[in-house]
Amino acid sequence: MLSEIIDEIRNVLDEKDLLREEALKITREIVRLSGDSIKALHRGDIETAWERIEKVKEKIEMLNEKLLPHPDLYFTGYVQNAHQEFVEAVLFYSYLTGSGFPSPKELGVPESNYLLGIGDLIGELRRHFLLLLMENKIEEAQNVYETMSRIYEELMTLEYPKGLVNIRQKQDQARYIVERTLEDLTRAKLTKSLEEKLNKAIKM
Repeated sequence: MLSEIIDEIRNVLDEKDLLREEALKITREIVRLSGDSIKALHRGDIETAWERIEKVKEKIEMLNEKLLPHPDLYFTGYVQNAHQEFVEAVLFYSYLTGSGFPSPKELGVPESNYLLGIGDLIGELRRHFLLLLMENKIEEAQNVYETMSRIYEELMTLEYPKGLVNIRQKQDQARYIVERTLEDLTRAKLTKSLEEKLNKAIKM
């Protein structure tokens, strides 16, 4: 009977709804902890950053265990966003500590979400770049810019339809960020050069 079929469907959907609510809580925790890690990295608190990343790894494993058997729930926007935040935090940590960048498989995230996280990494590198400029560490800031530029060039080699991975948006954002960063770097170097020339003139 149709009523029996509907009851079966209801049971399946009720189970998925509960699982979805649970997954939403986990993804919110992933986003929060990843954000905390990035903030700690900008403060120079590497130990706290790593502690947060370790907690996120546990949440990622939990999320995968619960949702991988349910692709309709796993490949959704809220899961993708959580993965991006996680990848961004881990890659930023890897850059600052000089450790190797882990692969998508090592992090337990889909390749497409990993790529989007790389795009977000450029934004965090710019923030780090600006902090270095404020401290007048122009050479270090230039190294950061060069890294940003290399990442951008790698991203630009990717050409895929939006339905597969929405990399075009990240490419556009990265282009804008890298261009602004180069302008800031050029301005800072010119200012420093002028200051040095003025100091020499005063001493003469």
